[in-house]
Amino acid sequence: MIIPNIPERIYGLDELANNLWWSWHERARQVFRALDYPLWRMSDHNPVKVLRETSMNRLQTAASTDSFLALYDSVMADFDTGIKTADTWFNTSHPDLLSGPIAYFSMEYAIHNSLPIYAGGLGILAGDICKEASDLGIPLVAVGFMYPQGYFHQQLCLDPDSCQLELYQDLDFDEAPISQVFSPDGKTTIATVDLDNYTVAIGVWQVCVGRTNIYLLDTNLEENPEHYRQLASRLYVADQELRIQQEILLGIGGVRVLRALGINPSIWHANEGHTAFMMLERIREKVAMGMSFPEAMDAVQGTTAFTTHTPVMAGHDIFPSSLVDKYFGSYWESLGIDRLDFYQLGQKNSPEPRSFNMTILALKAANHRSAVSKLHGKVTRRMWHGLWSEVPEDDVPIAHVTNGVHVSTWISAELNRLFEKHLGEDWIDKQDENALWERLRGVPDKELWAVRQQLKRKLVGFIRERMRSRWLDEDVPWRQMMAMGALLDPEALTIAFTRRFAQYKRPVLLFTDTERLKRIINNEFYPVQIIFAGKSHPADLASKQLMQQVYNIATDREFKGRIIFAEDYDMHVAHYLVHGVDVWLNTPRRLQEACGTSGMKASLNGVLHLSVPDGWWHEGYNGRNGWLIGDSPDTFNTDTEDRTDAEAIYHMLEEEIIPLYYSRDVHGVPYDWIRMVKESIISIAPVFCARRMLKEYTEQMYVPAARSRRRV
Repeated sequence: MIIPNIPERIYGLDELANNLWWSWHERARQVFRALDYPLWRMSDHNPVKVLRETSMNRLQTAASTDSFLALYDSVMADFDTGIKTADTWFNTSHPDLLSGPIAYFSMEYAIHNSLPIYAGGLGILAGDICKEASDLGIPLVAVGFMYPQGYFHQQLCLDPDSCQLELYQDLDFDEAPISQVFSPDGKTTIATVDLDNYTVAIGVWQVCVGRTNIYLLDTNLEENPEHYRQLASRLYVADQELRIQQEILLGIGGVRVLRALGINPSIWHANEGHTAFMMLERIREKVAMGMSFPEAMDAVQGTTAFTTHTPVMAGHDIFPSSLVDKYFGSYWESLGIDRLDFYQLGQKNSPEPRSFNMTILALKAANHRSAVSKLHGKVTRRMWHGLWSEVPEDDVPIAHVTNGVHVSTWISAELNRLFEKHLGEDWIDKQDENALWERLRGVPDKELWAVRQQLKRKLVGFIRERMRSRWLDEDVPWRQMMAMGALLDPEALTIAFTRRFAQYKRPVLLFTDTERLKRIINNEFYPVQIIFAGKSHPADLASKQLMQQVYNIATDREFKGRIIFAEDYDMHVAHYLVHGVDVWLNTPRRLQEACGTSGMKASLNGVLHLSVPDGWWHEGYNGRNGWLIGDSPDTFNTDTEDRTDAEAIYHMLEEEIIPLYYSRDVHGVPYDWIRMVKESIISIAPVFCARRMLKEYTEQMYVPAARSRRRV
């Protein structure tokens, strides 16, 4: 999208606004903030919208103001270096490793709120991978869906039947950092796939994320009938037939789109089983070139990486034979196999073709497989041991690469400035070096505490402003305003439970003993407040009921406004929460949280983690950097899990966490608390960052895959 009327002296703003590189560079955001700060806030920090709506007079003034031009020139120089320089970690470490890029397939990507095509953690991870690949110079192209309605916006109400209202809003393409891709002859159709004897046309939108390009598939084209035009309109539809159609489009259509664009990847990386049909299409291509099915399968396996995120069987896509026969009845012949052999690709050696499991397909068609944490690797090897029954469980060929978070995206601007002052202006380039973070121990406690308090005040102001806007727009009743944060206290110990609302995450565990909880949070001298946030899937009625319980308690006067539910949890809200709370609470049922990354983001910003020993915290906890709830997964009792974990939380709040937070010197600084904050950042930041994660993916998966490609 080319923005008209930008003065020639600052015309680079157009390219900068349309490359999401600005989303993780604070000084780049300052450029757009300086153009029109009220507009910057009203646009939810969207540079494309800012440029389109900034007056010509303001643009001309900026183009003739020395201070603005100095900032602009500096940022544009950094931008040019950041996306064009060949002096990168990847080029230095692995010169000439790849002849083509790495193709990364994912159902969702979370880069910034101006492009809301994500639902939760899977998309956040995919977005962080795209950003870090750009930073490290890893040649990565990504493939996903352009969801014009994205995921729903959430409003909460006092309706006794459902407190969550799901609102869908069409994306304004003119105000998003995307551009449409056209074929060489100027057409919007780039590739096609066959669905139930109909050829569906696929269009493509390009998103620039630094060096990384994301190609988003779109079926809303005039060539397609209405029911196929809306096929990719929403994320994670519940209907199984729509799901298999979407996954065929993403997997098979995604490969064809890359070929049509002249992009020939060396390595293919599937993020979760949703994308596994991509492997079938590449097998089909090789069979069409003259290979036998076993030869084609071997070639695809060697150059394919697969990451699984789901530790419970119910979370994996399994399609019934009726749908598989309908959509692949004429496809398996092109692979050189029959119906039974096709079904064996998605089954655990069953003699009857009853269903097709997408994760099994991915595990069979990829030689480079990983779980997303050390503990999840153990769970995953146990779950899929049947595919390799001839070897001991520990030898099942599924490794792990623990997730990490993109530091530049999730660090607060205030802490970034503190780190630049004490760790060096180049600290971000050394983020995965343990020695760098040891220097944090020398930062004055008063300075770190002042930043932490500043971040909490920003969080409180943000939540109150959103509540005020809802009240002005809809005149919501007082009970609802109280639940939305009207009485939020910037001085009180603040705990967050913010994540996707699902039963296994146990969002109501804190309310096991409500009377005891009231005594804890309503202490006149040592108050505590708890912020909840998260969305339930529209079809998950059980989780919605849990949300209803939390919201009812938030509106209960006996809790004195100290239970808050922040509605419409998204990346924008998440930034304020991971920056500004004091404690991050995580209570999933053991062995059901593959990794979890929200706590990593919070810990990076000095928020202390309080969690069961599951996911990443099983690796991250060292006894000095947060708190552990209950026993390890190897020793816990499932029958008493809820009761014992609730008791452990209450006890730690009463005996450890609250006293530690409110133990201050004469200047109001809690030195012991800050000591733990420092330990948390030092022990977590270098280990659980996306830089470490991408380097491990490279060494453990991409390098072996590249060698396999050369062998083939």
